[in-house]
Amino acid sequence: MAPVILTVTMNPAYDLTYRLDHFARGRVQRVTEVEQRIGGKGINVARILGQLGIEALATGFSDETFASAAAQELPADFIPALPRVRRTVVITESADGTTTGLWEPGARLNHPHAVDRLRLRITGLLPTLRGLVISGSLPEGVDPSLPAELARTALAAGVPTICDVDGPALIAAAAIPGVVLMPNEDELAHLTGVRGPARPAAADAVIAAARSLLAAGVRAVIATRGAAGMVACTRAGSWSAALPKPVSGNPTGAGDAATAAIVAALAGTTEPDWPAALTEAVATSAAAVAVPVAGEVDLALRRRLLSQIIVTRLRTTVQESPA
Repeated sequence: MAPVILTVTMNPAYDLTYRLDHFARGRVQRVTEVEQRIGGKGINVARILGQLGIEALATGFSDETFASAAAQELPADFIPALPRVRRTVVITESADGTTTGLWEPGARLNHPHAVDRLRLRITGLLPTLRGLVISGSLPEGVDPSLPAELARTALAAGVPTICDVDGPALIAAAAIPGVVLMPNEDELAHLTGVRGPARPAAADAVIAAARSLLAAGVRAVIATRGAAGMVACTRAGSWSAALPKPVSGNPTGAGDAATAAIVAALAGTTEPDWPAALTEAVATSAAAVAVPVAGEVDLALRRRLLSQIIVTRLRTTVQESPA
């Protein structure tokens, strides 16, 4: 059966998790538990969609070993065009739940026709897709405009598209009419140049920053705010959503869980119920924090949290669409 949602990860990683009682700099320490798995933002999104019962396919760039490992674990079809795949290390302390992340840079894309192959792969799948997610960093040698180009092609084919990228790639993606952006507060501030006062007034800063993006044609801006929840800004209105008390744990992959929930909402209807989609995103993200590794959610916890999310309607960013 054809995939419903395609995720694109151009700079994947091997995710390593080290668990120990307490991490102290400058000392030799015994690690109590080690876990390694293939990772990357789009792969995490595809994994979580699978847990939610939604069919997904992951693609992007990798090396031969990573491509083979990905295909053995989940529906995946990576283009082997990297000389190596980077590693991300998360050190989790059991004493108080503190996590420390070490992110390696990605390798340079070394295949002369890799980008063309990715374009053709995505274009060929578009008639079967109900959603596209382009997420994560780019390897050296990839033009920052590529995610925007792929988003434009998908949207022209009627496929809802999320770009969860940063830096120059986010700037380029923000110029594509109809795209959904999922930046964190810092990324949004860097993109628009609009910064606001410290929390709890940060939701107003998100709205101010999103206003120009929506006016330029962006479909929605879903700003992730960590433990403070999320803010969704659309032409139909703006909402904030958060839990009364944040869930503690490993935040790595929480944003990917939110992306999975939002793309599922986009794929299910012509125009989603944004407050409901935001509720799903916050609950799914929090349920991912409770799991020690990225790319998984505690489904039972997610179900319990759905009724606890507090959604607040905020003042609009642009003139509201008629009901």
